[in-house]
Amino acid sequence: MNAYKESPAHSPSTSNLAKAIFTVNRHAKTATNPKYLYLLKKKALLKMIQEGRAEKAGLHFSNNPKNSQQQSDVLVVCGEYTFHIPPCKEDFSTLPHFGSLDKKKRNPKTYMNLTEAKRMLQLYTGFIEKDDSSPPRKKQYRKPVFKPLGQSY
Repeated sequence: MNAYKESPAHSPSTSNLAKAIFTVNRHAKTATNPKYLYLLKKKALLKMIQEGRAEKAGLHFSNNPKNSQQQSDVLVVCGEYTFHIPPCKEDFSTLPHFGSLDKKKRNPKTYMNLTEAKRMLQLYTGFIEKDDSSPPRKKQYRKPVFKPLGQSY
């Protein structure tokens, strides 16, 4: 039976949301198309920050900077979990910079089904993945009709 039931009056606990975000984030690292999973994670964290369930703690240097340039990520503390999201302009002036990421600090191990985690975050954020399972129909190939030699087109 599902631990999380769909009902408008029931909002998942901060702990359950953090576990769902952790699960989605872990799967996004190896997914063939991680864009949606990372976007779902970001939207959930931003909503939790807005509601006071999570807070931006500071900035860390990114482990995977784009174009080999130094880059920073925002460290978000959510219950006993920490996550990184891209910074906005104000973050650089309002948040302290912690330097490099401490590799000794880890999130607690969590076991949650990816489908359950996605469903929980989709209900929480209202952000649903567009179904692109059926590719757009291609025009069917039609054999060209050739006119007999000497006739003009």
